[in-house]
Amino acid sequence: MKVHVKGVLGAVALASFSLPAYADTTLTIATVNNSDMVRMQGLTEDFTKANPDIKLNWVTLEENVLRQKVTTDIATKGGQFDILTIGTYEVPIWAKKGWLVPLDKLGADYDVGDLLPPIRAGLSADSKLYAAPFYGESSFVMYRTDLLEKAGLKMPESPTWDFIKQAADKMTDKAAGVYGICLRGKPGWGENMAFLTAMSNSFGARWFDEKWQPQFNTPEWKATLDYYVALLKADGPPGASANGFNENLALFSDGKCGMWIDATVAAGFVTDPKQSKVSDKVGFALAPNKGLGKNANWLWAWSLAVPAGTSKSEAAEKFISWATSKHYTDLVAEKDGWARVPPGTRTSLYKNADYLKAAPWAQQTLDSINSADPLHPTVKPVPYTGVQFVAIPEFQGIATDTGQDFSAALAGSTTVDAALAKAQASTEAAMKKAGYIK
Repeated sequence: MKVHVKGVLGAVALASFSLPAYADTTLTIATVNNSDMVRMQGLTEDFTKANPDIKLNWVTLEENVLRQKVTTDIATKGGQFDILTIGTYEVPIWAKKGWLVPLDKLGADYDVGDLLPPIRAGLSADSKLYAAPFYGESSFVMYRTDLLEKAGLKMPESPTWDFIKQAADKMTDKAAGVYGICLRGKPGWGENMAFLTAMSNSFGARWFDEKWQPQFNTPEWKATLDYYVALLKADGPPGASANGFNENLALFSDGKCGMWIDATVAAGFVTDPKQSKVSDKVGFALAPNKGLGKNANWLWAWSLAVPAGTSKSEAAEKFISWATSKHYTDLVAEKDGWARVPPGTRTSLYKNADYLKAAPWAQQTLDSINSADPLHPTVKPVPYTGVQFVAIPEFQGIATDTGQDFSAALAGSTTVDAALAKAQASTEAAMKKAGYIK
């Protein structure tokens, strides 16, 4: 799909003779098919009017496909894209490899200092910003207030996994097509493994011990996967092993899920009357815990970055500045209301009275983002950083494999024990090959 839009020149309308020579500039942007990105593509007329000589070619992809394509392209210096949609996992690793352009020309009015500290830190390397956050997120519990009330339960502000199981059992009504809980099951390092890694943190599990030995053969990982599989088999929708963020968003919005534990960014969609049948019946709580000191909340930002291979970095940075600016936030608020603006990126948003009034989940989102601790993500000590991922280059491939194993356990084509044994073996092999262990 090609969408032709125009660029942004800033607040001052320059005479035509002083315009930069962008006549032949077409930026190819790789992005994810999440609702916020789709909305952004629909608002680019604002960008068009300001800079008519930049054209944008959108490549909009499903999450797993996007990650595979942009990783392959940048690692092989393919040069297909001028702007990449990537996250807090890729940015520091790719920046250190010299694959990204530092964003130091975002404009005087961009206000980098307004970015939330945990988000900015995750998108920086050596104190330089290498990607600008389009939206930031943690994860929390979204639940049907009417179904929970009918079940005779009250959601705690910080629920335990035991409470989640109790509530899911009571809210499940399969005859009526209502399932107590929806969770990610689709295989992928950023799909089911993002959820399961954050969940495992709360169960006291970890990917590796202090000597980089894989830990899937531990009681903590077995407890995590046993709980997850049993919960979804009892109270999840059919075909849960194929459901990722977008599929569960559709199920919850259609009234099929009693609870959904996923990205905080979803709050703006499940409460939107235009998109959700249960918009007026949604409550929020912190991600669950096991009483061990860690909640199952992650930290992520879908962000825009410029690959080092592009010859169009100046134009690319102009677009990124527009798409991640305070001006863009105001544009969304004007068109669709404050509850729909991209969340989780700027301190000023969480001091904005209009936003706080429109988004009752705002404080829980901010608390979840601030409490996620990439430097100390687990109960036991670990040699890595990252909450729902391990910040090493090999993680993407390793977690793609384990995601397949754990999705298979959920689908019933293998057992939990067999999936964990396979994950242990494949991860050991990968870590030996990479030289972390002997």
